[in-house]
Amino acid sequence: MKPLKLLQFDVVTCALSGDYGKPRPCLILQRSEFNKEHTSLVVCPITSHVEKAIIFRPTLIPDEENGLEKLSQVMVDKITTIKKEKVGRVLGRIPPDIQEKVISALKLWLDII
Repeated sequence: MKPLKLLQFDVVTCALSGDYGKPRPCLILQRSEFNKEHTSLVVCPITSHVEKAIIFRPTLIPDEENGLEKLSQVMVDKITTIKKEKVGRVLGRIPPDIQEKVISALKLWLDII
């Protein structure tokens, strides 16, 4: 089986452990250059349980580009690392304008200037 080409800001299916462990879409945060050789990925889970007025959870509108089926949010407050073998398939990718919103949310959540 050919390994997946996993890129930063791809939306993938993955199985997380713990409270958020059900198979779900996740957003790859880790730089693409590290994804080929490194055994793990830094991701944010994506939820379809959308909450209003949470400034650190960018909203994703489902479309063909991101591959999502429901209105969703990137859970920037739930950043985690997973083994690459926990990744199922690539659903899609978020566009540059949403990438910037995710980066801004990460800066806010982590207090990075």
